[in-house]
Amino acid sequence: MKIVLTSGKRKTAIARATIRPGKGRVRINKVPVELYNPEMARDMIMEPLIMAKELASKVDIDVNISGGGVMSQAEAARTAIARALVEWSGDEELRKVYLEYDRTLLVNDVRRKEPKKQMGRGARKRRQTSYR
Repeated sequence: MKIVLTSGKRKTAIARATIRPGKGRVRINKVPVELYNPEMARDMIMEPLIMAKELASKVDIDVNISGGGVMSQAEAARTAIARALVEWSGDEELRKVYLEYDRTLLVNDVRRKEPKKQMGRGARKRRQTSYR
């Protein structure tokens, strides 16, 4: 039995996807993707499955996500799912379709939060000074 393990990252969210032969079930943290909320995050996760067409109905995908916020987790999950489908099928055409649609489906977003600096409330904001 063929099993493929992949991962996707976004900010501090990490998603690990396991893909195996099945009936097209997709679970996010043991919850079916059809019941995953919020709706916008669900639609985002479904994108690579819709583009894969009939391939997505032949495999079961389990995704475990930890860390980050709701949208970061959704983006990490879609990256993990897209990578899993490409690796499973070995289809160069599917890979091209994903890259043409959105590069972050196969490539992690490397942007991170800028660290806070001293003398300020955040990365850029500073305490005001008065010279009078």
